[in-house]
Amino acid sequence: MSAPNLPPQYEPHATESHWQSYWEQAGVFVADAQSAAEPYCIVIPPPNVTGSLHMGHAFEHALIDVIIRYQRMVGRNTLWLPGTDHASIAVSALMDKQLKAEGTTRQTIGREAYLERAWQWKAESGGTIVGQLRRLGLSLDWSRERFTMDEGLSQAVVEAFVRLHDQGLIYRGEYLVNWCPATQSAVSDLEVESQEVEGHLWHIRYPLADGSGFVQVATTRPETLLGDTAVAVNPEDGRYQHLIGQTVLLPLIGRPIPIIADEFVDPEFGSGCVKVTPAHDPNDFAIGKRHNLPFINILNKDGSLNDQGGPFAGQDRFVARKNLVAALETAGLLVKVEPHRHAVPYSDRGKVPVEPLLSTQWFVRINPLAEKTLAALDHQGQPTFVPERWSKVYRDWLVRLQDWCISRQLWWGHRIPAWFAVSETAGIITDTTPYMVAHDAEEALAKAQAQFGPEVQLEQDPDVLDTWFSSGLWPFSTLGWPAETPDLETFYPTTTLVTGFDIIFFWVARMAMMGTWLTGQMPFKTVYIHGLVRDEHNKKMSKSAGNGIDPLVLVERYGCDALRYALVKEVTGAGQDIRLDYNRRTQESSTVEAARNFANKLWNASRFTLLYLDGQTPAQLGLPDVDQLTWSDRWILSRYHQTVQQTHRHLQGLGLGEAARGLYEFLWGDFCDWYIELVKPRLQNRDDPTRPAGQQTLAHVLEGSLRLLHPFMPHITEEIWQILTDAQAQACLARQPYPTVQSAAIDPQLEQAFALLIDVIRAARNLRAVADIKPSVSINLILQTTDPKEMALLEQGVGYLKDLARVGEATLTTEPPPLAQTLVGMVGTIQVLLPLSGLVDIDLLHTRLTKDLEKLQTQVSSLAGRLNNPGFVNKAPADVLATTQSQHQEILAQIEILTRRLQQLRP
Repeated sequence: MSAPNLPPQYEPHATESHWQSYWEQAGVFVADAQSAAEPYCIVIPPPNVTGSLHMGHAFEHALIDVIIRYQRMVGRNTLWLPGTDHASIAVSALMDKQLKAEGTTRQTIGREAYLERAWQWKAESGGTIVGQLRRLGLSLDWSRERFTMDEGLSQAVVEAFVRLHDQGLIYRGEYLVNWCPATQSAVSDLEVESQEVEGHLWHIRYPLADGSGFVQVATTRPETLLGDTAVAVNPEDGRYQHLIGQTVLLPLIGRPIPIIADEFVDPEFGSGCVKVTPAHDPNDFAIGKRHNLPFINILNKDGSLNDQGGPFAGQDRFVARKNLVAALETAGLLVKVEPHRHAVPYSDRGKVPVEPLLSTQWFVRINPLAEKTLAALDHQGQPTFVPERWSKVYRDWLVRLQDWCISRQLWWGHRIPAWFAVSETAGIITDTTPYMVAHDAEEALAKAQAQFGPEVQLEQDPDVLDTWFSSGLWPFSTLGWPAETPDLETFYPTTTLVTGFDIIFFWVARMAMMGTWLTGQMPFKTVYIHGLVRDEHNKKMSKSAGNGIDPLVLVERYGCDALRYALVKEVTGAGQDIRLDYNRRTQESSTVEAARNFANKLWNASRFTLLYLDGQTPAQLGLPDVDQLTWSDRWILSRYHQTVQQTHRHLQGLGLGEAARGLYEFLWGDFCDWYIELVKPRLQNRDDPTRPAGQQTLAHVLEGSLRLLHPFMPHITEEIWQILTDAQAQACLARQPYPTVQSAAIDPQLEQAFALLIDVIRAARNLRAVADIKPSVSINLILQTTDPKEMALLEQGVGYLKDLARVGEATLTTEPPPLAQTLVGMVGTIQVLLPLSGLVDIDLLHTRLTKDLEKLQTQVSSLAGRLNNPGFVNKAPADVLATTQSQHQEILAQIEILTRRLQQLRP
């Protein structure tokens, strides 16, 4: 039989492209809602349709794919459901930018034409992120791909809105919202990011109306005084008690406003007097409600001042600030200006400071939903967080929730299913226009006609819903809810949610609340929170910092499997951040290169294996015959099953990085570096009676190892497995069972003994290297120990030592050996001795080692000088200091070894 083979070099791009196409075309990852197997479902955290793949995506999806491929191979009915989010604000910003470049606006072209353009853009460019996800070779069920604005999900959004409204949990009301002038839309608290800025504190005189003096007020937003309707003091502040109830005149405007007493005022801040602007500050809003103050809005939606701005009307808020301060100074009303560092809320999307703005919006009454979700956590322990510490963060946030503003003044998104009876309010929508919430216009009209008669005229609310409203339904809307579909019945609740800690509030909690309320079930059993991918300087990657790393650049250079494996292997504990080494000049990563080298190591080991299987597959060779196994065969089988057991344990506990590193250590070290070298002489000798057992063991361990590694490096393992098993794509590795443990094969004592033998071989190789003995030259060794167990080990393993260290004669002894002109290594209590007489030029060796020692002494002296310098020790970064200390200790140890070696060369 002709032996199958692999090409000399592994070409990741051709391999990855081939198997990605095959898996999808063959429906390998299509889930079966009718299967009797235990379901395991993960829904993808939907990336924005406007997005491009970044390293955070690559990391998150690599983690999910390990989990889902493992669960598929252990026999679960797995579904990893893909999809994208419509990204209301991002798409709107993109459309508005295009229109501006054309000299027009969305208002000019109208809603219908605007949405037609947006859908056209989605059709032409919205698939970029999906194509990039496919490039990663993820085992997603693309037949079930969803989009948050597809027909089914849009119906789910309407149903959720109608139900919550009918239950009194969605209401329309006037409240202070975060307003983004850049996008001209309300944004939720979670879409606001506080940034520390170097600002100012302006101290302003408010004249008393009776002309008897003034009170002094400090503010960071002087332009808002135009909307002031009171000045407040603390009722216990003796400085101002006599002024409570009096009136001051609003600076520059002259409008009389009262001095009121409110316990909210901190007497220690500024002068102890605060201006009250109920329409433009959350705390002032509450004070205004308590004291029945007027609410005066001074802002237009674009951030300019409206007619309430007096002489500053029409000016941008920051221009008005500058001009108003100048006017105050001219009028003698500006006391002083102080530098003041403070937090300013910025719109996450618009990238400009938000303005608290009094506005009529739609809100979710959040307390009932939060309380039900809290009960699930406190009484049923749902969901489980990995790592557990995030459970407290999640709980604390649920306790502090405020009502959720869900309306956005945009056109791209889910239009709010509310129709206003504009015929009741002169044809326009006002704050008092009656409205009908309904599933569609026909239902709304029927409701309206029943209430207002057949002539009623309706107009749908022009606003759309917050994107997170539809995202909150994602785990069940994607499975068909509100319909009772087979997918919903089989795969809901989903099993595991994998996401970053930064959207626990945005997304995880909202899904938990919406799912628990609307379906009666927590939408996921486990929430795995991963960390961030940090750059080469251990800094968080961000667009603003410009330090992102394009994963596709690394995929192109090293292959998809290498990048995925590198990212997962770096995880040292659930939730921990990882650091990715990267050279921006060359676009190289030593981290990913190491994973590529691992792939090449596996490829070459597989080529060697195929060369010596005589054209037979593992199945044809059969399982290793226990009676024919050598000591090294039993060792590698024990190590293999130990690794199988360890990998199952790690993956079941979501210890993904630990599993990846365990496989690396086994495959690179035990299998490639040691077992292949140990079995090679038997395979090359066709007359060796143990050759068949060696072939069986080698094939069995390689085939099982490919299955073990498959969730981490799916493409290369599939390629090798197909050739090794001669599957010819009639079966695929992605659908094979994950290896199971044979406990009887695990022998910890054998592994311990063999580890000692490996150390002896390493010591012998090291002695050869020190003496600079060519690989072709055979050496003689003396192995001395008085320990009977060690002696038995040496007797059993001396053949391996001769093969792997090129030893001609190995003398085993319990007697103290002669040490003159002999290099010595220690392993346990075993002395490994290499007599040099007649083998090397000892004087030349002595000279070389002396020079090496002098170099080390120079290096250690330099390092010691730095460590003894207080300037360096006190100023150096902690990591630099630790590295220097480590290098110093390492070189001291090398000096000690070299000194001992030179002593061993004496006659």
